[in-house]
Amino acid sequence: MVFSGMSFLFFFLPALLAVYYVIPSRLREARNCVLLAFSLFFYVFGGLRFILLMLASIAITWFCGLLASPGNAGKKAKLAVVAASVLGLGLLCWFKYSGFIAESINLLGAGIPVPKVTLPIGISFYTFQGISYVADVYRGDVPAQKNPLRVALYIALFPQLVAGPIVRFSAIRSVIDKNRETFEDFSAGVIRFIFGLAKKMLLANAFGEIADRLFSSTQGPLAVLTAWVGALAYTGQIYFDFSAYSDMALGLGKMFGFHFPENFNYPYIAKSITDFWRRWHMSLSQWFRDYLYIPLGGNRVGRLKYVRNIAVVWLLTGLWHGAAWNFVLWGGWFGLLLLGEKLIWGRFLEKTRAPLRHLYTMILVIISWVLFRSDTAAQAINYIGMMFGSSGLLFDKQGFYYIIEYCPELLVGIIAVFPLKNRIKDILERRRGAASGALLLWGPRALGLILLAMSYLKLATGSFNPFIYFRF
Repeated sequence: MVFSGMSFLFFFLPALLAVYYVIPSRLREARNCVLLAFSLFFYVFGGLRFILLMLASIAITWFCGLLASPGNAGKKAKLAVVAASVLGLGLLCWFKYSGFIAESINLLGAGIPVPKVTLPIGISFYTFQGISYVADVYRGDVPAQKNPLRVALYIALFPQLVAGPIVRFSAIRSVIDKNRETFEDFSAGVIRFIFGLAKKMLLANAFGEIADRLFSSTQGPLAVLTAWVGALAYTGQIYFDFSAYSDMALGLGKMFGFHFPENFNYPYIAKSITDFWRRWHMSLSQWFRDYLYIPLGGNRVGRLKYVRNIAVVWLLTGLWHGAAWNFVLWGGWFGLLLLGEKLIWGRFLEKTRAPLRHLYTMILVIISWVLFRSDTAAQAINYIGMMFGSSGLLFDKQGFYYIIEYCPELLVGIIAVFPLKNRIKDILERRRGAASGALLLWGPRALGLILLAMSYLKLATGSFNPFIYFRF
């Protein structure tokens, strides 16, 4: 079940809202149980056989959290953190990487059987959340939860279950304990959800149509223009697809009183790769920073260890996204760029004019998305070669066709990657007049209704693609 599907929009969400809000707000545990039951059903809808795996992950997280409490003996608490990490990552490695590891070993001539394992939806996200909970209990940042249902709700909460953002228990603990839903939050959540739905249906899917055709093209070498159109289309698709899911997740959270952390902050206005990763998938970056990079020593170590820390973090970041060598290359690409900015050309970059820094960043990011989108490392290298002229063709009709055919979506997409909404809001808030207040209050709602109607039209015509990050 996905947020932009008919079954979710017309059956699951209305039923959940009806059952949840018919229960008086003073019966907090009852509301929590309803939310947990619907969250587990949401996951079961995508694959019944994987619910046992999630329940096992919840049990491991809850039990290890109890043992990791600072009140226990030091060795016992440390062992609980190690156990939670080993068991959680062990399950993740088996379901996500066993086939990749076997295939990689076979490249050396081993000839071992390759296990055929189906990847459970969302396992990368809820595994990381479970580990962070146990680690935070051990550090004393949050108390261990004796009630397993609260840990279960934290792990299984459906808005951020299958594609993030990665939420720490400390961010929602008080809400689980004594939630206070408000009409303002609910209204803001509905609007945020609608804007996310529109991003998905009107922009991400359109860009996905271009990218899918050009990356899987069987028509021979692509002209430079066409190759760049495909790369730019995927650059738009992955941003609007993933940020759309995050918008909908944050919106749904607000409908039930939860305030999840922002996952994106206009990453395509970044003026360095370092800045880009402060803005893109922020919950994942913060997880790796707090639970891997800093424990390794961060940047407060010698140069060689610093290089090691960056290499470890970014190779694992690449592997987290997928079990294939192109993801390893993708992680290594960003690791090298971040090291370069830190140790070699960062000072020169700071003195460069902002438009050139932005162009530098976007070219490198677009190349990274080619690595990310390609099925194999060889395909990625071949596609990047066509972007820079290996086909010997600069222009062709195909590239111009896609530009003309998808011109409205391309123009809206270019505008939408900039914080224009924030600028307009700041201007209206400074004016403080009646007209400005009315626009601030009713403008988003009126636009939301228009976007909702347009999104439903797309749904009715069957224009739908699964979310990209569901496979991670």
